[in-house]
Parts: sequence; structure tokens; C-alpha cells
Amino acid sequence: MQTRNPLLDELARLSTGAMGLAQAAGEEAKSAMRAQTDRMVAELDLVRRDEFEALKAEVKALRAELAALKGGEADPVKRTRNKPQKGTSTGDLPPGDAAG
Repeated sequence: MQTRNPLLDELARLSTGAMGLAQAAGEEAKSAMRAQTDRMVAELDLVRRDEFEALKAEVKALRAELAALKGGEADPVKRTRNKPQKGTSTGDLPPGDAAG
């Protein structure tokens, strides 16, 4: 046997409304925080990950091309060891520029 108690009904309705209000306030705070974070990130002028990876691959390819143009001698220690001595021919070295 159940009885209807208007006080308990009102309390249940009030608590349901409070839970809905709290949930809505939580969602509003979450969206406001997300908007503020997006604004801060936009002001920092950060690069996206895919742009970073593309630039990284391009730099790697350019370094490989530079090493190939230098004859595979990317190590500065090797270049000083292969330096021709004074008075010898420099046949395999590229000619100097027009300035000197």
C-alpha cells in the first residue's frame, strides 16, 4: 500500500530539477573552458602536428640531398682529413665562386 505524500513528491521534483540545473551548469562551464582554451591556443600561433611532420620530412630530404651533393661527406671530421695538402692538386674540389 502506497500513499501519496505531497511533501515527498515536491522534494523529489525539486531534487530532479536541481540535478538538471547542475548538469546544465556543468556543460556550460565545460564549453566556456573549451572556448577559452581554443582562444589561448590560437593566440600562441602553434603549428599543427601534420604540418610539423611534413616540414620534418622535407628537412630530412634536403639534408640527404645536401649530403649527396657534398659527396656523402656529412661528417666535418672526414672533410678535414681529406683536405689536400699545400701545393697539391685540388682536382675533385668544386671551383670557388666568382668573389674569391
